[in-house]
Amino acid sequence: MAALYTLKIVTDFASAHTLRDYPGACSRMHGHNWKVEVEVKAEQLDNVGMGVDFKEIKRATREVTNRLDHRYLNELEPFNTLNPTAENIAAYVFKEVGKQLNNDAVRVNAITLWETERACVRYTED
Repeated sequence: MAALYTLKIVTDFASAHTLRDYPGACSRMHGHNWKVEVEVKAEQLDNVGMGVDFKEIKRATREVTNRLDHRYLNELEPFNTLNPTAENIAAYVFKEVGKQLNNDAVRVNAITLWETERACVRYTED
């Protein structure tokens, strides 16, 4: 059986959003202190014995979350047209971090985005 390593980092950012067409209070501008978990899968280790350095996962994730931090998401691409739901934000982070990290040996496997300490969404692709 082939080895599989899952590496995970956790970070956070704060932002505001308005959910378009939502039938409730979330249709008004409000903010969250989002927590982001980034899971990366590696099937092999490098010559140091790492799948990928945690600092590389942190750097790529921070580059993406810095675009969102202390911003009104509805004003940013792609959320100026795409509803900035937790689901859509998680998919955005997945794709953007993947652009930086994915290669033949390493792939972003999942993003878990916590809207509150009791509510999150996990995004992954086949």
